[in-house]
Amino acid sequence: MTIEIGSVLEGTVTGITKFGAFVELPDKKVGLVHISEVANEYVKDVNDFLKVKDKVSVKVLSVDDKGKIGLSIKQTQPEPAKKEFRPRREFRSHTGFDSNRRSSTSLSFEDRLSRFMKESDERQMDLRRNTESKRGGRGARHAD
Repeated sequence: MTIEIGSVLEGTVTGITKFGAFVELPDKKVGLVHISEVANEYVKDVNDFLKVKDKVSVKVLSVDDKGKIGLSIKQTQPEPAKKEFRPRREFRSHTGFDSNRRSSTSLSFEDRLSRFMKESDERQMDLRRNTESKRGGRGARHAD
């Protein structure tokens, strides 16, 4: 039986290494499932997902001139559902000001800009105060 790229075959895990797992295919041929092709999630240790003698379904990714066979378990599994992005309902800045206290649609652009500038200036002053106190109060009067 010839092994064709893109075909899905059944195999048995014969060995596990830190970089992947060796799978014996029909006709006693052996291919490698690289660690990046083991699962749809991050794999730190292949042993967490596979054990020797496990029966697995693999997809043939490559066959080189030397007979090395590249396999994937991940590509035989359905894609995981993508998480839907949901914006946070409420945002609180580090100053504790609740920016959603008043509906932003009821304020004009100028009012929103003015509020942003005021909050920004307050944050900058807090940052300068903290930085200067850590540096010894640059420019502050020192007792002689």
